[in-house]
Amino acid sequence: MTGQARAGRPNKLLRNLNAKIASIPMILTALVIFVGGTLWTVFYSFTNSKLLPRLSFVGFDQYERLWAAPRWVTAIENLAVYGILSLIFSLVIGFMLAALMDQKIRFENTFRTIFLYPFALSFIVTGLVWQWVLNPDFGIQAVVRSIGWTSFTFNPLYTPEIVIYGILIAALWQGTGLVMCLMLAGLRGIDEDIWKAARVDGIPMWRTYLFIVIPMMRPVFITTIVIIASGIVKVYDLVVAQTSGGPGISSEVPAKYVYDYMFQAQNLGQGFAASTMMLVTVAIIIVPWAYLEFGGGRKRG
Repeated sequence: MTGQARAGRPNKLLRNLNAKIASIPMILTALVIFVGGTLWTVFYSFTNSKLLPRLSFVGFDQYERLWAAPRWVTAIENLAVYGILSLIFSLVIGFMLAALMDQKIRFENTFRTIFLYPFALSFIVTGLVWQWVLNPDFGIQAVVRSIGWTSFTFNPLYTPEIVIYGILIAALWQGTGLVMCLMLAGLRGIDEDIWKAARVDGIPMWRTYLFIVIPMMRPVFITTIVIIASGIVKVYDLVVAQTSGGPGISSEVPAKYVYDYMFQAQNLGQGFAASTMMLVTVAIIIVPWAYLEFGGGRKRG
């Protein structure tokens, strides 16, 4: 038996050898560029680097300056508001659209294309389009006033208190279609017998969705949440295209803070510190997902 086990080991190592060899460049790229770049960023976040990286360690000074900066605090607050609302509305609207599409409606392919089309646009294009739509001089406000409602006011991009909601509207318009498609794929994977059994038992449709269908779609929801959350953390293009962080710093986000300090203020140490905090945020998202998808499944097995 021992000899057979030893003989089997080389066979396992040689299995799919071409695929393993082909994956070596990608593995090296991930290790050198992504992992190496991440460690390099974290390392130099503890230095006083300005225009160029330098080994002048200052401990946690960069992080203390970071969290003492009103601009960074505003960026975190905006990200929290934008992230929570984006996650909730994307899931709710996307699932509702998917549930409607799952009713085998006419022209389903047409509607699905229409809803998914905005996702094909870049964030820059989306931001510019919604900058025009929300512009008070020729956007929604101007159109409504032109039909007689002269007191109507809808000017989110130029109002500091609600500017983040104007950005949220554009983000939902672009990303909800993708969520709808993911949810629709999950709904189409539900066995038809479950729906038949629910109808026979007289269970209302909303209860069937809430207590039977949604729990069965747990992997789809987890994957969708990770995709949405990763986009939330790195949101940048949409803000730059719509407001450039204004009015003032009222629509500042962490990714823009990092870019401005690294490439405009030429303060690499501060930019690296902000990047590291964004990395921590991503880790907080990825680690629970990895545990639920792999660790939890292994325990159940």
